[in-house]
Amino acid sequence: MTRQARVEGEPQRPSAFMISLDFELHWGMSDIVTTPEHPYVRRLLGARRAVPAMLDLFRERHIRATWATVGYLFAEDRETLKRFSPGRRPHYANPALDNYRLTIGDDEASDPLHYARSLVDLIAQTPGQEIASHTFSHYYCHEEGQTPEDFKADLAAAMAIAEHAGHRLSSLVLPRNQVDEDYLATIREVGFRCYRGNPQRAGFSRHQRDATFRRALRLLDSYVDLTGHHGTKWRDLKGDPLDIPASMFLRPRRGIPQLDALRLRRIKKAMRRAAKRGEIFHLWWHPHNFGDATDAHLRDLSSIIGYFQSLSIEYDMRSMSMGDVLMRHEQVTTAPSTT
Repeated sequence: MTRQARVEGEPQRPSAFMISLDFELHWGMSDIVTTPEHPYVRRLLGARRAVPAMLDLFRERHIRATWATVGYLFAEDRETLKRFSPGRRPHYANPALDNYRLTIGDDEASDPLHYARSLVDLIAQTPGQEIASHTFSHYYCHEEGQTPEDFKADLAAAMAIAEHAGHRLSSLVLPRNQVDEDYLATIREVGFRCYRGNPQRAGFSRHQRDATFRRALRLLDSYVDLTGHHGTKWRDLKGDPLDIPASMFLRPRRGIPQLDALRLRRIKKAMRRAAKRGEIFHLWWHPHNFGDATDAHLRDLSSIIGYFQSLSIEYDMRSMSMGDVLMRHEQVTTAPSTT
């Protein structure tokens, strides 16, 4: 198939297929997975097998991705965690959200649910992979009992422990996508230059009061087109820090062939539309979503990547991380005018 012209793309900025992953292990589920016997522990531990397998696939297929990593996971041991933990901490009205209350082991060997330095290093060693932040403590911006000052201390700690591990961060993904516009100045002040924003469509506004309806709409929309395709035009990227909106969440398999096929079809149709229109398609998930039925999830991911590669041939779609998109955006917006 010969490469075709993009319909509405910009020559300096072709359509992009972007992946971001929320790497959190138990830190992101501690309010739900409350005992070692909880059935979801298996998935969290399974993420430790899924991460290297995904990296192998990304390396083989030349896929670039952003790994938004909870700050705790950068630590080699409990002593390192203590050293980098901020003195100022949130006091959530819901104490189940407070990760500082957890009893953890000494290091990764004794506690693989709460440490992952070896996996962080493996990600960093894989070509095209960007290490980003998912805050230090899996911080919840929309919860009662936390303040802007608490948030700033958390982000500063996330930056510091990442630098200790040898990484300079520019991209941020907020836990549970709790983006608060009042906190954007703090994000910029600490040094982050871009973040993953929420799609501008029904089901994603925090101001919609019926949370049950929002969740149901998002779930159904993953299988059938209820709210559109959700690519982002380059010219619509805005903000400082730069808002790089999510397009779709790659939901875990249901084990129902018809539903699982619908889910992939929905994603691929949205990818094709973004490729045709010269847009950014931003797919995200958690490594632990692949922690059960890992091989089947990897086959799905391979199918998505294969479809992207066909779009790359047909429409010149490119694989990009959040950092890549940030750099492309800055190059074009700061270039001197030729007129």
